[in-house]
This record gives sequence, structure tokens and C-alpha cells, in this order.
Amino acid sequence: MSEHAMEQTREHIRELLDSLYRMESGRILATLIRLLGDFDVAEEAMHEAFAAALDSWRRAGVPENPRPWLISTARFKAIDGMRRRARFDGAQKELAHYLESRVGEAPQENDEIEDDRLRLIFTCCHPALPPEAQLALTLREVCGLTTEEIARAFLTTPATLAQRIVRAKAKIREANIPYEVPTPEELPPRLGVVLQVVYLVFNEGYSAAAGTEVTRGDLTGEAIRLGRLLMELQPEPEVMGLLALMLLQESRRAARTSATGELILLENQDRSRWNREQIAEGVALVERALKSRRFGAYTLQAAIAAVHAESESSAATDWRQVAALYDHLLQIQPSPVVQLNRAVAVAMCDGPEAGLAEIDALLEQGELAKYYLAHSARADTCRRLGRTEEARASYEKALALTQQEPERRFLQERIRRLKEL
Repeated sequence: MSEHAMEQTREHIRELLDSLYRMESGRILATLIRLLGDFDVAEEAMHEAFAAALDSWRRAGVPENPRPWLISTARFKAIDGMRRRARFDGAQKELAHYLESRVGEAPQENDEIEDDRLRLIFTCCHPALPPEAQLALTLREVCGLTTEEIARAFLTTPATLAQRIVRAKAKIREANIPYEVPTPEELPPRLGVVLQVVYLVFNEGYSAAAGTEVTRGDLTGEAIRLGRLLMELQPEPEVMGLLALMLLQESRRAARTSATGELILLENQDRSRWNREQIAEGVALVERALKSRRFGAYTLQAAIAAVHAESESSAATDWRQVAALYDHLLQIQPSPVVQLNRAVAVAMCDGPEAGLAEIDALLEQGELAKYYLAHSARADTCRRLGRTEEARASYEKALALTQQEPERRFLQERIRRLKEL
């Protein structure tokens, strides 16, 4: 094989491994944590396995099932590392012997591996960990978000976030927190945090905090898969509500951007591109959850999404019903963001003047001062009222606060059009 052909093969395998890492590293890591019993050892071993694959697959070819190959290779890498460290550390020697005794337990492509990420979520969300550490650790270890991405979501620095994750891992080791799904008796008090984490994963995929893409289908797909696993485990109304909410929002993903990656607002989306199967499943789940009368915030948000999903157009949407659902949501989950969404609905059913008054009152309170969507909503309402200069100023505030490139381009285009008026 010529040097050029070898380089092409190497580049092809590198691209394949990059794709596998994006799609499979979360599941591989979850399984390795179960097999090795330590977050850091598992993560180091996984990275070594991916590095080894680059040369091994070039020589021997890509295995038929890459995931088991990577898991087995990572486990052997971990054992080798422990053998080397065992010369200086007796505890490492004992652990290496333990892992060697289990080396014949080859990982299978079965439900146990599929459930490893669910086990890992419950481990990361153990009540022995502080709530902020539960969320940060899950987003990092289960979902593969970078420390910088999570820090932005938590409005903190990467260094602070990294320390939070390190302390959480140490607590899991020191407290011998089990790697398992809770028993039915233990599950109810721990379910709320897990639902919150799954929805945070979905939100990062549905509207990425930063970057060149509006959405990340790998994260939304993984969140929905985890939602289905939770439904099998605990078919409670709020689990139904969360799964419904994710399905209904995901149903619009194909219509949210143009062929060139430009952002398309809900009112301008081609609704023929919405996924009707996901809408039908989501609406059915909402109806089941509402009938139980034990529903909560996720179910109400899903009900709002269902109103949009079943409307033929933005103009035909029952905005008064949307506003009423937000009123109900505010009773059980009051927040400035919910108030902002309600204000947008009010602007649609009672006129932009009424909506603008509510948005301005919220901005005066200060909690949404750095929330770009609040300034964008104000700008859009002012634009509808013909208050061009106010609209442009608010769009510019929103532009300064967003880090997602498609949204930046959208806001820049709105500003450009207003300057031409």
C-alpha cells in the first residue's frame, strides 16, 4: 500500500472514530464504569482504547461490532495500568486481580449495556450528592457535555464547575455509592432530579448553548431514549409528561432551520415538515398524564406544546388557552422565564401593547437582564408596534448575550432590516 493510500485509510478511520466517539462514547463510558467501578479509571481507559483503535483498525480492519471491541480494549488497558501501579500500591494490585477474575465476562450487545446509562444517571443523581453536583456530573459523564458548556448552563466558571465534578466523583468513591437503578421503594424521591437532568440534556440538544448548530440530534435522541427507559421503569404522570414534552418539541426540529442553517421561528415554520408520528405519540401521552390529575410542570409544558403542534398556523393557535396553561404553570412552578413565555402569549391574544407591558415589568425586576430571549421578545413586540428604534436597541442587547451562531445571524438580519426602514 502506498504512503498516500495509507494516509487515506488512516484519515477514514480517524473520521469513523470521531463519529463513534460522538455517538457511542456515553454508552461505552457507562458500561466501563460498571465494569471498572471508577469514573476516572473508566474515562482514561476509554480514551486509550480509542487511541489504540486508530492503529489497530488500520492494520487489522474495522471490527464488525466496534463498541464491544472498544469496551474490551479499554478494560484490558485499565488492567494493564493497574498492574503497573500495583508495583507501588497494594490496593491497586488487589483491584487488578479482581478485574482479571472478571475478564471472561465479555460485554454483550444486550439490554444490560443499554441500561448502563440509566444506572449511571441514578448514580450521578444519588441523594448523597449536592443537587448542583448531581446535575453537573450527569451532564459531564452521561451526556458528554464539556466543562465549558455546563459552566455556561450553570452561569459559573469552568474552574468552579470542574472542582464540583471532582468532589462529586470523590464522594461516590468514598461513600461506595452503588452503580444501580434504585428499588421501587427508593425510586420516587430520586425521580425528580433524574427527570430534571434528562430535560437539561434534551434542552442542550434542542437549543445548544453555543456553537454553529441550532440543534444537536444526538443529545435530543439520547434524552428521549432515556425518557422511554424511565417510562418502562416508572410510568408516572410526570414521566409521561416529560417524554411527551420532548417528543412534541423534537417533532419540530427539521423545520427549525433552513437548508443553509438559518434559524426559522415557530410562526414561519413549514408545518408539513413536523414529525406527525412524534406529535401523535406526544399528544396521547399528555392526555394520559392529564387524566391522572397528578401531573406537574412537565405535563403542563407538554400541553402547551400540544396546542402549538395541533394548530394549522401561528394565527390559528389558541393563544388564550396557551396563556391560561402558563397561568396554571406559574402556580406550581413560578419563574421569570415562565412569566416571559406567558407575556408572549398575552401579546398574541390581547395585543402587543399588553404583552410589552408585561415584558418591560419583568426586565425591570432584573432577573432576566442577561437572558437574551427576553430582549429578543421585547424587540419583536416593539417591531410589531412600529417602534423601530426600541426594537433595534433590544435586538442589539439580545445579540450581545447569545453565543449560538445561527441565532446571532438571525438577530443581525433583524437589525439590518430595521436599519433599512
